[in-house]
Amino acid sequence: MRDPEGFHEFVVARGTALSRTAFLLTGDHHTAADLLQEALAKTAVRWQRVSAGGNPEAYVRTVMLNQLRTWRRPRRLRFFAAAEVPEQAMADGSAESDRRLMLARALAVLTPRQRAVLYLRFYEDLPQDQIAARLGCSLGTVKRHIHDALGRLRKSAPDLLGAVEEARP
Repeated sequence: MRDPEGFHEFVVARGTALSRTAFLLTGDHHTAADLLQEALAKTAVRWQRVSAGGNPEAYVRTVMLNQLRTWRRPRRLRFFAAAEVPEQAMADGSAESDRRLMLARALAVLTPRQRAVLYLRFYEDLPQDQIAARLGCSLGTVKRHIHDALGRLRKSAPDLLGAVEEARP
């Protein structure tokens, strides 16, 4: 397949931001790469129409959200315990790393729909009615997913809220 005009430049320019979005939606780098690759493949086929629409990044993000909803197999982040504890632990001295690991574990307990709703609400800063329209569900469903997801996060990672408060300037 020939590279559609301007598509390669778009991917180079916005690929990092789209990859970050995919990671926030999936909670796993490998699954995020799969999600982004599938979304970009679908976008490339329709590139002429998408680029003429004026906001190809929004189109790719919507494709990722829709693709995440249609994946049949559960794709969850899995953590494995080490067989042996190392003799000497090496601390990295970075509280940021600890917060990221805590967040990854907390996000792993959420369903893909809950992660999508939280992403749209708190990362994209969309109002609840726009989230409902984007996901094709009712406003009550969006509210329920936000409520359930935040409740699960509070239970699975109670220290996360404290870490967020400490990180604020």
